[in-house]
Amino acid sequence: MSVLSRAYFHDEAAAFDHVEKVLWPHGPVCPHCQNSERVYRLENVVGKTGKVRHGLKKCGACRKQFTVRVGTIFESSHIPLHKWLQAIHLMTASKKGISSNQLHRVLEITLKSAWFLSHRIREAMRSGDLAPMGGAGGIVEADETYFGNRKAPYQPTRKKYTQPTKGGKSGPANKRAVIALVERGGNVRSFHVDRADKLTVNAILTQNIAREAVLHTDESRLYGDASAIFAGHETTKHSAGEYVRYAEGVAIHSNTVENVFSIFKRGMKGIYQHCSEKHMHRYLAEFDFRYNNRMRLGCADGERAQRALEGVKGKRLTYKGPDLCCA
Repeated sequence: MSVLSRAYFHDEAAAFDHVEKVLWPHGPVCPHCQNSERVYRLENVVGKTGKVRHGLKKCGACRKQFTVRVGTIFESSHIPLHKWLQAIHLMTASKKGISSNQLHRVLEITLKSAWFLSHRIREAMRSGDLAPMGGAGGIVEADETYFGNRKAPYQPTRKKYTQPTKGGKSGPANKRAVIALVERGGNVRSFHVDRADKLTVNAILTQNIAREAVLHTDESRLYGDASAIFAGHETTKHSAGEYVRYAEGVAIHSNTVENVFSIFKRGMKGIYQHCSEKHMHRYLAEFDFRYNNRMRLGCADGERAQRALEGVKGKRLTYKGPDLCCA
């Protein structure tokens, strides 16, 4: 049976049953008082719109009604739950992402709703993992890149925007800086930073990489202090055409992290095309999620969507909130 032929992609009642099994593996839990002992199922309750309220429960302790949507990214959304599940599958199965315009056409919802929905799903993809990378002497690759222009100051009397200016060794001053760490054969963590200078880079390295790890970078001076921080620091000299070398049978390169950047940039230029700087961290979380749950690690499309669904609890975005408004 095809993944997209599963009942919860097309039937609202089946969608509620599926989400309840994922988020409530041990039975319903009241999101208001956390009671799980006395929860009653309300059948065939019709709402103000005349539609049946699927998955409606009532807590025997606080006497409040709720569904599995409460306390998740689905809360207060008028989009049917089965369309949410379709959107999660499409976003997790598309290697370079899927645009809001495409979601708007496929799901038959407004473009505004599709944009809002996709940002909520990206929020669910953010893992918040703080465990050190490269433990037990593992290899971690680090690199920085620059993508997209910062919003230039408005010039009402002359030109609409100032001309782009070149920066120093840290990259173009008008570009958005991204730093990424990849554990060899493992996961990636990407960071959108205001400025990719040595102070910022060292802070990210020390906070996210284990001291016993070996760091692989290019010859950038941003990583000049790494030898004193970690068990080892190996570099390749890209300016001399060196992209990989071998030492004691170990391949020294930063090609893995550069491949991560390649997929990210292809997706941002070819699929999303425009992203305001305030939302960059969510797009990075989306690409990180797909990489960290890739097929090579035994995670197929269905399993990847399941893991994204497990992350919907406790994450809310409101359309007029400071974190989402003014795209």
